[in-house]
Amino acid sequence: MPELPEVETVCRGLAKTLEGRKIVNVTVRRRDLRVPLPKNFEQVLRGRKIHRITRRAKYILMHLDGGHVLIIHLGMSGSLVLYDKKPTHWRKHDHVIFEFSPFMLLAFHDPRRFGLMALGTEKTLEKNKLFTGLGPEPFDKKLGAVFYPLLHIAKAPVKSVIMDQQRIVGVGNIYACEALFASHIHPKRPANKVTAKEAALLLASIRKTLKEAIKSGGSTLRDYVRSSGDAGYFQHRFCVYGRKGEPCVTCKTPISVIRQSGRSTFFCPHCQK
Repeated sequence: MPELPEVETVCRGLAKTLEGRKIVNVTVRRRDLRVPLPKNFEQVLRGRKIHRITRRAKYILMHLDGGHVLIIHLGMSGSLVLYDKKPTHWRKHDHVIFEFSPFMLLAFHDPRRFGLMALGTEKTLEKNKLFTGLGPEPFDKKLGAVFYPLLHIAKAPVKSVIMDQQRIVGVGNIYACEALFASHIHPKRPANKVTAKEAALLLASIRKTLKEAIKSGGSTLRDYVRSSGDAGYFQHRFCVYGRKGEPCVTCKTPISVIRQSGRSTFFCPHCQK
């Protein structure tokens, strides 16, 4: 599933091209996504101008005039691709097509249909069921004051805690592995056994890892494509993720992998005791 850096990369790419444009037409080729599209989906969006494009957790938010918000989640295989001219044919899994003025086309492509599109309003956005219960953003300045207490009250493995979207959003499996390695913390360590000093280092590592990924364009997952149509390339810089049996970049110990909550966790057994 695309993680926070991939979604942030998409948001930035879309914002450069689409902010200020008006939606002149919406063509729905398939309505039964993970959440069926609202019946008035096309009517609400036609004629609306995009003021800004932001991100909340892994959701893309298109803020429109009239106080409306188009909410998009890429799911496991979704992508948004921009076209400056109409293609000769749409692909089988191009489910929703947006036409803008000045002319630009945007296709929502999702073979597995785990993505979603929903409508909201600025006034009710935080109360929307998609966002209730979400924790703070990793770059939220207020997070620094609550991050250690957040860990200190949890007995679960630290990796599970930092991936809990109700505690902190956007730290997916790839970047959790990388941040824990950078912090020298074993992924199975109970969260309440992490010291205040280690918690500060872990939060700094989470932020640094995510920032580097965003700067590099996200970490290409098999079904992920940026809005420009190009793939990200941060995966070439992983220290532990996907490197089972390969030498640690620090101590040369072979990287180990274990299963946690159904996910593969990669770590160095020497650097992360």
